[in-house]
Amino acid sequence: SIYYFNRIQQIEAFNTAVSTGKQPKTDLQSFEAKFSTAYWLAKNERYKEATLLFNKALNGATVEQKAAIQYNLGNIFFRRGLAIAGTNMTVRDEAEYLLMQAKTAYQLSLRQDSSNWRARHNLDRLLTMLPENPTPGVGDSDSPGLIMGNIPVGLP
Repeated sequence: SIYYFNRIQQIEAFNTAVSTGKQPKTDLQSFEAKFSTAYWLAKNERYKEATLLFNKALNGATVEQKAAIQYNLGNIFFRRGLAIAGTNMTVRDEAEYLLMQAKTAYQLSLRQDSSNWRARHNLDRLLTMLPENPTPGVGDSDSPGLIMGNIPVGLP
């Protein structure tokens, strides 16, 4: 009973730390700790760190957890692609690359969990922005790159 009391206290402290974006003091190697830290980093636009931590959390994750990770990775790539979209050819190629990475992540998420409507919605929106034939170096096409004029505001 003392063990259970202490464990409940640890769980409450863990939940408080996670909900405020702080590093928990217990269960540091748990999936929940890694996922919540990566999610917090992504929400605060620390995308590279979040991507690394999400990828690390894939090891040993369940099918549902992998689907959630891939969905969040898709969101990271989608946001980064939208943020750098422009008319400069170099930037446009980078934006297309990031959007293709987002497409792959959303597809992986949907393979793991086909009922994820948020991933399906974001993938549908993303597909309307990508050219049918990707730019060479990003895909297998000779078609010139991405037309960024129809990007919806506020996604993902």
